[in-house]
Amino acid sequence: MPSLVPIGRALISVSDKTGLLDLARALAGYGVELISTGGTSGMLRAAGLAVRDVADVTGFPEMMDGRVKTLHPNVHGGLLALRDDDEHLLAMAAHGIEPIDLLIVNLYPFEETVAKGADHATCIENIDIGGPAMIRAAAKNHRFVTVVTDPDDYAPLLDQMKAQQGATSFAFRQKLALTAYARTAAYDTAVSTWLADELAEPTPRYRSFAGRLSQPLRYGENPHQGAAFYTDGSHRPGVATARQWQGKDLSYNNINDTDAAFELVAELGDAPACAIIKHANPCGVATGATLTDAYLHAYRCDQTSAFGGIVALNRTLDAATAEEIVKIFTEVVIAPDATEDARAIFAAKKNLRLLTTGALPDPKSRDLAFRQVAGGFLVQDRDAGHLAAADLKVVTKRAPTEAELKDLLFAWTVAKHVKSNAIVYVRDGATVGIGAGQMSRVDSTRIAARKSQDMAEALGLPVAPTQGAVVASDAFFPFADGLITAAEAGATAIIQPGGSLRDDEVIAAADARGLAMVFTGQRHFRH
Repeated sequence: MPSLVPIGRALISVSDKTGLLDLARALAGYGVELISTGGTSGMLRAAGLAVRDVADVTGFPEMMDGRVKTLHPNVHGGLLALRDDDEHLLAMAAHGIEPIDLLIVNLYPFEETVAKGADHATCIENIDIGGPAMIRAAAKNHRFVTVVTDPDDYAPLLDQMKAQQGATSFAFRQKLALTAYARTAAYDTAVSTWLADELAEPTPRYRSFAGRLSQPLRYGENPHQGAAFYTDGSHRPGVATARQWQGKDLSYNNINDTDAAFELVAELGDAPACAIIKHANPCGVATGATLTDAYLHAYRCDQTSAFGGIVALNRTLDAATAEEIVKIFTEVVIAPDATEDARAIFAAKKNLRLLTTGALPDPKSRDLAFRQVAGGFLVQDRDAGHLAAADLKVVTKRAPTEAELKDLLFAWTVAKHVKSNAIVYVRDGATVGIGAGQMSRVDSTRIAARKSQDMAEALGLPVAPTQGAVVASDAFFPFADGLITAAEAGATAIIQPGGSLRDDEVIAAADARGLAMVFTGQRHFRH
């Protein structure tokens, strides 16, 4: 098996022309013959480089709006021929096929075209055919052919050629072949996903997901687990698109928790809002007259859990809010933007990461979520369920007051982002008790109430903040015991999906205690 293969001939056909001229000049300096297509060849020729058109190699002109130009035996034979196989060499000689040692191709910008909202015909025209075919051919024959699909690999290619006197090593070609096949796989994933959306096909026969490496991570959830972070090209505002102003690299858990925090705060409407997250669960969420008010109210919900948490804001981070945040240890703060004064305050806390995104994610957009299981993965729509006051059904003798109704809808929104079984107490636009992830809904109710009592003691309050609060449950109360526990904690109004066989018992228990209760007809399990 050959190790070093000199590069004598290169075929270049790129959509993204970043760094192309410098690369082409360097290749020409090594005496590499350049072959190119269409706009790429014109660009190289205008720069004074000697270039052969692909049409001269194939004997056919580019035709059908460029759809047919490289799909020819003289191209694919040059890429696929085994240089140590006598039969292949004889075939090349018989048919005038010249070897191609280097393929530089990046694909039509299909993903970008879809992201811009282009019409169907434009998207179709941006599905590359010849490019993937050449990439796959060259990658298959990486014993002899070097294939480059990403401008980020131009510099390593030239480093390799410099070190090897114009040749490349087998290990290097192998690595580029891996990148090449991963790139065409991601490209096909983008096309198939778009077509599934176009056809409104919720369960296509084959489903794939793809991403581009954003950063290797030191480890996963635990130090013995390897991990990396990939972006999917969707450009949804959040941790994947954010600018990090300071602090060390984000960890696996940081990324997971920051995503959870920002997705939650994006749901909280136009008022200044803050969400504090710990282990992917909210430990305090609030709105306020100012961003500082929102943060302080969120923090008061569970000061113990907030230590070392993630803070998400739905407004530009200002200096006053920054001053409050830095009073305790915080892992990450994410916001649409931050003032210079706020960034200056954070600069004194070198380990505090500050991320800005430029925008909030759309909580109503329909996206896919997936989760691995043994032997496969589950795919579902992202939970984009939303309710307005008009969607609620009052099932008790007493209807909620206007203030209760506002808090009920807030509590319902927060509960959507709490691990099941979820119980959320809210008063005056702020969470005052959160119970998450328990096997029993009664236990979640008790834990949320207990946290509220703890905060009352810490803040010197005469009664727990759950007194006079409303409560949300992410799924129905199967028995009246959970509701009774909430009432004992001081809840005055309940929001829950309804749908239990014992709904009548639960409603009767609410009426007996003078509670208002509304049904949503929608649940928000989060496992």
